[in-house]
Amino acid sequence: MFSLSVLMLERGGLIIILAYLLVNIRHFRHLIQERQEWKVKGQLILIFSLFAIISNFTGVEIARGEIIIDQLFSQLAPDSSLANTRVLTIGVSGIIGGPFVGFSVGLLSGLVRFWQGGMDPHTYLISSIVIGLLSGSFGKRFIENHTLPSIKQGAVVGALMEGVQMFCIITLGSHFEESLGVARFVSLPMILTSTIGTAIFLSIIDSARRQEEQTRAVQTHDVLQLANETLPYFRSGFDERSAQKAAEIIRRFMKVDAVSITNKERILAHVGAASDHHRPAKAILTDLSKEVLQTGEIKEVHSREAIGCHHADCPLEAAVVIPLEIQGEIAGTLKFYFTDETKLTFVERQWAEGLGSIFSSQLELGKLETEARLLKDAEIKTLQAQVNPHFFFNALNTISALVRIDSEKARALLIQLSRFFRSNLQGYRKNLLPLAKELEQVEAYCQLEQARFPERVAMNVHIEEGLEEALVPPFLIQILVENAFKHAFSHRKTGNKVSVSVETEAEQMLIQVKDNGQGIHPEKMPHLGDAVVSSESGTGSALENLNRRLISLFGQKAKLKFGSNEAGTTVKCVIPIKREE
Repeated sequence: MFSLSVLMLERGGLIIILAYLLVNIRHFRHLIQERQEWKVKGQLILIFSLFAIISNFTGVEIARGEIIIDQLFSQLAPDSSLANTRVLTIGVSGIIGGPFVGFSVGLLSGLVRFWQGGMDPHTYLISSIVIGLLSGSFGKRFIENHTLPSIKQGAVVGALMEGVQMFCIITLGSHFEESLGVARFVSLPMILTSTIGTAIFLSIIDSARRQEEQTRAVQTHDVLQLANETLPYFRSGFDERSAQKAAEIIRRFMKVDAVSITNKERILAHVGAASDHHRPAKAILTDLSKEVLQTGEIKEVHSREAIGCHHADCPLEAAVVIPLEIQGEIAGTLKFYFTDETKLTFVERQWAEGLGSIFSSQLELGKLETEARLLKDAEIKTLQAQVNPHFFFNALNTISALVRIDSEKARALLIQLSRFFRSNLQGYRKNLLPLAKELEQVEAYCQLEQARFPERVAMNVHIEEGLEEALVPPFLIQILVENAFKHAFSHRKTGNKVSVSVETEAEQMLIQVKDNGQGIHPEKMPHLGDAVVSSESGTGSALENLNRRLISLFGQKAKLKFGSNEAGTTVKCVIPIKREE
C-alpha cells in the first residue's frame, strides 16, 4: 500500500505540474473569472477532459492486490483494476466549472475508462458522472458569488469524491468480495492523493488570483499617481512645455526606452532613446505616427521598418502609438518606444491604451477650461467654476488609499470619477441636458463622497416615470445635493438623509432636494439664492449663480424656493417640461 501511495502521489504531482503551467496562462485565468458563460464552460470541459484522460493513461494497474504495471498502457486485463487521479481532475472541474462542466468531464473521462476495460469498468463510468455532478453542485454557489472554495473545503471535497468512487466500486461491482478487496487496497492511497491534489490545485489558482489582484492594485495606484502628476501640464495647454514635462513624468513611471508626444504636424516632446534626431519642433519623422493620425487607430509594431523612421542609426525597434483626441477629433499622438522589441508585451499595450484615454480626457478638460475663460456669458462661466479642484484631489486620494485594500472598489470609484468629470464636460457645452444625465452626475458625486465618509449620508432618488428624458439645466440637482452634503450635517455623523424627487405638477416639473439636517439659520434664509451668503464651508455663490441661471432660462417662476426648520431643509423649483426634438 505504501508503494501504491508513492506512485499515486507521483501521478497527482504530474496533474499539479500541468495545473501550475495552466494557471500561469492569462487566458485560463480569464476563463476562471468568466466561468458563468457557456462558451467558457465549453473550453473548461475541453481542458479538464484532457487532464482526466491523461489521468486514465498514467494510472497504476492493480490485479489480485498487487501492482502489475507501472507504465503507460492502453487496455487492462479482465481481472485488473486501475488506480489513477481521474477523480481528482473531475472533482476540480466541477468545483471550478459547476454541474454541467463536472458532468461533461465525468462522462468523457468515464467513457475512456470504460473503454480501457478491466474488472467491472461500468462502475467507473457511473462513479465519474456522479462525482462530476456532486462536485459541480458544490462549486455552483461559489461560481454565483464569483469566488472559489477555501483550500480546506477543497481538501474535504476531494476526500469525499474519492469516497463516492469507493462506494460505487463496492456496491456496483459484480463480485462483492473482489470489489471490496480492490477498495481496501486502493482507497487510502487514492483518497490521500485526491485530498492533497485538490487542495494544492485550488491553492495554485488562489495564489495566482491574489498575485494578479495585487499587481492590478499597484498598477492602479501608479496610474492614479501618474494622472495626478500630469494633470496640471495637460490642463495648461497642448504645447512644447507641457508636453515635455508630461513626457518626463510618463517615462519615470513607465518601463519604456523613450516617450514621444506630437500634435498633428510636429514633435512636441521626445524623452529617452533616439532623442538626438527625434527632437521637438521638428516635423513628424515616422510613417507609423502619420498613419495613426490619419486613421485614429492604435498601432503596435515590432520592427524598425514598421516604425518607419528614416534615420540610419535609429535604435528604436518597437513602438505602440496611441491617438490623443479632443472633443472627438485627433489632436496628436502619444508614443512609447523600445530598443528591444521583446519588451513590448500585452501589459505595455494595455497601459498605453489606458493612459491615452486618460490624457485625452485631460487635454479635453484643458481645452474646455480655456474656452470657458473666453465665454462672454458670465452666468455660464460662473457655473462652470463650481467644479471644485479640491473635490477632484480628495477623490484621487480616496481612490489611492483604496487600491491596496480593495482594488475592485477603487476601480469602480475611478470609473465614477471619470463619469463625474465627463458629465461636467457635457454640462460645459450645453444649456440643457436630459434629467437622466444629470442624475448620473449626482450618483457619481454621491458615491465618491460616500467612499470618503462611509455610511455618513443615505441617498434616496425618486423620479416619476416618463421624466427621465426631460431637459434640465446642467448641475441643477448636483449643486443642491452637494450643498446638502456640505452644510446640512456638519455636527452629525450618522442618521443623515438626502432625498431627491422629480415629479409632474400642473404640467410642469417639480424638482425637490430634501435633507434632515440642522436647518438654515433664520437670518440667512431671506438672502439664499439672491446674494452671496458666507458660511464655515462656503460662500453661497453656487446657489446664487444657479438661481440666476434658472431665472434667465425660465423666468421668475423657476426661482429656487427654500424651506427650513430644525427637522431639515427643502429646496425646490418648478421648470417647464421640455424634451429634445
